[in-house]
Amino acid sequence: SPELCLLPALAALLPPLPGPGGPGPAEVGLGALPAELRAAVRALVGDLDSLFTALGLREENFAVGALSRVIAAELASYAPARNRRRTATNKASVIFVDRTLDLAGAVGHHGDNLAEKILSVLPKLPGHKTDVMVNMVELTALKTTDETCSIIAPGCLAQPNDPAAKALWESFMNLKQKEAVMEARRHLVEAASRENLPIKMSMGEVTPEQLSSYVQLFRNNLKALENHCGLLQLVLATVQTLKHPQTSKWDNFLAFERLLLQTVGESEMPSVLKQLLPMIKSYNERTKDDYACEDFLVLLVYIYSVVGEISCGKELDTAEEEVKKALVKAICDEPEPSPLLKKIT
Repeated sequence: SPELCLLPALAALLPPLPGPGGPGPAEVGLGALPAELRAAVRALVGDLDSLFTALGLREENFAVGALSRVIAAELASYAPARNRRRTATNKASVIFVDRTLDLAGAVGHHGDNLAEKILSVLPKLPGHKTDVMVNMVELTALKTTDETCSIIAPGCLAQPNDPAAKALWESFMNLKQKEAVMEARRHLVEAASRENLPIKMSMGEVTPEQLSSYVQLFRNNLKALENHCGLLQLVLATVQTLKHPQTSKWDNFLAFERLLLQTVGESEMPSVLKQLLPMIKSYNERTKDDYACEDFLVLLVYIYSVVGEISCGKELDTAEEEVKKALVKAICDEPEPSPLLKKIT
């Protein structure tokens, strides 16, 4: 979108976590980083310089975090960047922030944002980091129960050639979920009216079923389908996200995170972990509303990110051991571990 540019080629670039005996934050220079990370930093600096050249920018760099300082310093001393800054006419302040400093933001569920939910719950488009697969079966006459129906090419979120879809995606990113879903309905109604499709406009809350029934109107009209294909992909992404089981879990996460923030304020880490323990269930004991193993890893990252300084001691060691044991058992009992769990184990 005009306010957000992602660099998916660098999605794997993460600051090194300070391990025992590793370099401390103060002494990290480019030379102290592993070779692979050095190469990634240089690639990022080259990419940013190309981007700033295209925008005609003369930048001032600021950095928050150890790796960000390295990147800012590299960009400042990069020869092509120095030449560019002499001739560029537009000024900008560039702030680099280490991703590991905001893990609570990355794993929290506080956003009431449709774009975030779509990107979180729908399967990734193969080969892409920032786009998802939208199941397009509803627009065909095919009757299939196969979730991942691979005969039909998936839709996606990037619709650069469809002005209505671009405007709708903007509202998915910038409006609250309820307003964004109403925008989806409005765009659909306008498109259907333009194509003289028999649409019945209804007021009140927008349901995924209602959006689905509007989408069905386009199904047998090839010209209408072609004219509004981009818009229909975004609306189907909305329908599939709202119906997704992970979306109903989103509110559970949010409630638990709020509870944790209260508990952390009032008591020590061991009692927070003891609250978590009975919720860790193996595959056979879980219902669809219970958290899976990945959900616990996300919650643990959240807890440890918001707690701040943790006072170590025997009680904490015992609580952590119990949580570890329960998690290991749950992971070992998974009949089909997810790709993430496979990667971790």
